[in-house]
Amino acid sequence: MRLLDQVHETIRRLHYSRRTEEAYVHWIKRFIHWNGKRHPITLGEAEVAGFLSHLATERNVAAATQNQALAALLFLYKQVLGRDLPWLDDMVRAKRPVRLPVVLSAGEAQSLLSQMKGTPWLMASLLYGSGLRLTECLRLRVKDVDFAYRQILVRDGKGEKDRVTMLPESVVQAMHVQLGEARRLHSIDLREGYGEVHLPYALARKYPRAGWEWAWQYIFPSTQRSVDPDDGVIRRHHLDDSRLARWIKEATRNAGIAKPVSAHVLRHSFATHLLQNGYDIRTVQELLGHSDVSTTMVYTHVLNKGGRGVASPLDALAQVRRAEQQTTEYRLRAGPTSSSSPP
Repeated sequence: MRLLDQVHETIRRLHYSRRTEEAYVHWIKRFIHWNGKRHPITLGEAEVAGFLSHLATERNVAAATQNQALAALLFLYKQVLGRDLPWLDDMVRAKRPVRLPVVLSAGEAQSLLSQMKGTPWLMASLLYGSGLRLTECLRLRVKDVDFAYRQILVRDGKGEKDRVTMLPESVVQAMHVQLGEARRLHSIDLREGYGEVHLPYALARKYPRAGWEWAWQYIFPSTQRSVDPDDGVIRRHHLDDSRLARWIKEATRNAGIAKPVSAHVLRHSFATHLLQNGYDIRTVQELLGHSDVSTTMVYTHVLNKGGRGVASPLDALAQVRRAEQQTTEYRLRAGPTSSSSPP
């Protein structure tokens, strides 16, 4: 079996995400080409260290990118080639700089959403109103939305974890409209001999007819059917993530927001505004699906910056000046006071 075929097979056997698979294959290919297309089993510590140094010094990649390349090589040697390389574990990872997330104000979030309508508005509203990640929103299925309890069940989120988050009252009517459109497309597919949706893991073998059932259909289906790269079956997948990214970018420009707004910025704003409104951090942690509360703590740092947590000494001087002016104006209005002579 070819090396890259082994990589694909191992990744899918371990149930890694499609994005991880694409990233690992990309870095393994670059590593092989950088070493003159030599097989990785013939390479060692010098070649790996040289490749990572090349990325940092010549390609000037970010620390997170360099660490991703190292993770791909760790996976290649340990999981695919079955080689135990202690020196690879001891290799120093690039230190990632501490960055605060970009967060919209409530007014900016309202301005952004006001520039969108229809499906783009609904998806962006779920990112901001429910704290969904982009892929979690795209992969929502009909069965995952509970209108009675006003909640959304997120399946196989980051780290293959399930969680429950709220369904905002503001999107209920739009969600019903979107479900009507999804059902219309599903009816067309069934009438034309299609209608099967991709099922995760081995559910298709366990429940052979589940792929055609309405409950398993995507809420945000693609407008066209396409060939599934896993098995070659023609299916209707969910919308491509690049479409929502373009919609958000266009809305940001039209709203005149001078911030780098992405789908994840709406999730950051969801968490920050909940904390700002007085909800405890543990609740926000559960809604976001964070394993460690320290990850959620970053949003408290956002709130503590600027005029929210600490008063600037310049503002304190301004308050002193205003107090002095008010005292002077009061004395001028009161006029001179006559003092009575002592008896």
